[in-house]
Amino acid sequence: MSIVVEGLLKNYGAQKAVNDISFSISKGEIVGFLGPNGAGKSTTMKMISGYIASDAGRVQVCGIDFSVDPINVKKKIGYLPEANPLYLDMYVREYLDFIAGVHKIVDKKKAIEDVIVLTGLTVEAKKKINQLSKGYKQRVGLAAALIHDPEVLILDEPTSGLDPNQIIEIRNVIKTQVKNKTVLFSSHILQEVEAICDRVIIINKGKIVADDQLKNLQNSKSDQFHVRVIFQEIVDVALIQNLSAVVSVNSISATDFLLATKDPDIVRKQLLELTIANDLNIISLQTESNSLENVFRELTQ
Repeated sequence: MSIVVEGLLKNYGAQKAVNDISFSISKGEIVGFLGPNGAGKSTTMKMISGYIASDAGRVQVCGIDFSVDPINVKKKIGYLPEANPLYLDMYVREYLDFIAGVHKIVDKKKAIEDVIVLTGLTVEAKKKINQLSKGYKQRVGLAAALIHDPEVLILDEPTSGLDPNQIIEIRNVIKTQVKNKTVLFSSHILQEVEAICDRVIIINKGKIVADDQLKNLQNSKSDQFHVRVIFQEIVDVALIQNLSAVVSVNSISATDFLLATKDPDIVRKQLLELTIANDLNIISLQTESNSLENVFRELTQ
């Protein structure tokens, strides 16, 4: 296994940011790490990469226990944090030269040029980092994570600030790395996770609530369908929960609801009857596929 996490725990005062989680990731896997804001994603990634210490538990990377040999573990990891700290007064090549020196790369010039090409930085490579757009700054952070050819990549929101064309380019860069690397990839853009990852881990309130192949998660409720209804008026959720064909209700807002059901046709009929009985107006009514977004909502709301 490239990454093994056992009983990881992190407290901030009385709050359990990460609450006794365990998982393992094999070499060559690209795993999506998902959760709402404050769920513990970034904290977990920081503990795996050694940026912060855990309060309990064990982290093992490429067979090396972090508590036994933290320096060699860090050599195995390329980490792009969500905040992406950079030395803004440095030129792009100057910064990458500094990072290459930290990793004691022998042929620094070749490593720098290779990673500039790989991450699409060629046209901006002569600029200072503070002159770059947010998207190109993100590429510099990704280049720094890749420059020492690590066995494990930990990427926290790597496509943050990128336009749609840049997202596709960075997606392709990440995909090419799976041939000989393990990738733990966090993103709030669920379509990106669906495009890149085969396996998904979902964390909520510091606990893992799902860990499975993406297709299995999407099919786990294959006997259920989703109906999304938007009312013109504010509606008491209890009215919808009382419908006999409704299995569960996720309130997106006071007027917008996602319903799980085994029979969407009956639910649609019952909703129309509900509007007549309570003098309500429906703006939108549609059946949705069981996308990752729907799975995410059900597990984290």
